[in-house]
Amino acid sequence: MTTSRRLVLAALASAGVPAVHAVQRKSLSDPMRLGAEQALIESGLAPQFQKAFGRDTGVAVQLVPGRSAELLESLERGELDASMTNAPELEAALEKKGLAHDRRRLAAGDFVLVGPMEGTGKKAKDPVGIAGERDVAAALARIAEAKARFIGAPAGCGAQLASLALWRAAKVAPAAPWFVEAKGSPLDQALAENAYTLVERGVWLAKARKPFALMVEGDARLATEVHVMRSFRVNHPAAKLFGQWVGGPQGARVAASVRGWKAASR
Repeated sequence: MTTSRRLVLAALASAGVPAVHAVQRKSLSDPMRLGAEQALIESGLAPQFQKAFGRDTGVAVQLVPGRSAELLESLERGELDASMTNAPELEAALEKKGLAHDRRRLAAGDFVLVGPMEGTGKKAKDPVGIAGERDVAAALARIAEAKARFIGAPAGCGAQLASLALWRAAKVAPAAPWFVEAKGSPLDQALAENAYTLVERGVWLAKARKPFALMVEGDARLATEVHVMRSFRVNHPAAKLFGQWVGGPQGARVAASVRGWKAASR
């Protein structure tokens, strides 16, 4: 069993019987600690929500960056007031077991497969020949067959959790030496090493540069949603207010204003 798979199973298994803890109460004068998936910060989505919510309510929001799986564990322990993640399976597990609540859609988006282009103009092509492919599983299978360098997202982040099903669909178990896990930002490392990677569209739009190009998009399996949730262990009134604000017209306008994202269906 891979390390990434064990992480997901461990996170799901942790959604067992909640421990009994006293609820920590806070006031609107206390900064709200909002755990945000690193990619949502890199794409500008989380900072834009932080700024707009603070402007509309006067409540200070402290962004706590991290990987979705780790942030949701912190939320369950009461170390965060709320979370902003794109890990639907883990979110649903926490909610179902009563370890977090008030889950609301914040934005909708998708992942894209990007990689290097060789040559210029109409003769430019990528090393594996997957540019324009609409089937992401077929594209991943060809990358694996060619043993082309691929930078996987760090274990526990939204992109890595989403990629598990995509690699299964491709009937591939990614492994070294052609597959390596990113030490930081997958896109930054892919750009530096001339490799392929899977990232949120918003991250790609925020950091894209030549000779890299978008290889695969549009496959329904690449769709993703961002949700906010509240902790049961901490009672911060701003967290409830944030969820209500996100679910209203203000939140929809913010989501639609960030490149690569759109307002989630209500």
